[in-house]
Amino acid sequence: MNTTNKRKKVVLLGDSIRLLGYGKRAAELLAGDGCEVFQPEENCRYAKYTQRLLFERWESIRDADVIHFNCGLWDVYDQFRDGETFSTVTEYCDTVERIARRLLAVTPHVIFSTTTPVRAAHAHVRTADVERFNAAVSPRLRALGVTVHDLFRPVSEHLERYILSTDNIHLTEEGAEACAALVAAAVRQELARTPA
Repeated sequence: MNTTNKRKKVVLLGDSIRLLGYGKRAAELLAGDGCEVFQPEENCRYAKYTQRLLFERWESIRDADVIHFNCGLWDVYDQFRDGETFSTVTEYCDTVERIARRLLAVTPHVIFSTTTPVRAAHAHVRTADVERFNAAVSPRLRALGVTVHDLFRPVSEHLERYILSTDNIHLTEEGAEACAALVAAAVRQELARTPA
């Protein structure tokens, strides 16, 4: 069987920044490159939920050439406005590292996108917490060989245009398009490193 023209499989996992934001458009861009793209039709929510989802969707994930994932906004959520995030930094980092190890067992081509910022008016999420979680998890993932892709900075630089003023957390249409292009570019770079 000739496998030289086998389509590359890309898996996109993530919270509502993917599901409602960049996911559909990134999949379109990558499909235009001849990739087969799988992403769940559900919000991967917080890190522990994403970990569980790996079990639920393993048959669709286990043959991927490149896997891109994000999670974090649910983890930094201060539900009761008491200064405590839903997950501690340690819980978050440990879980994301566990997810990454599982994904690296599928392919060495795993990408993690940093969590995006929120507008200051958001009642339950503080950008300072997002930055703290990003700073803690990124070196641990790099040490495993995961490519850390920065979505935080480009969204921060265009916060008023890229984050909705109606909910202060999700991507605008322009923000979704910009993030989709960035995610697709990161995936393409990783695809270039995969065997032909």
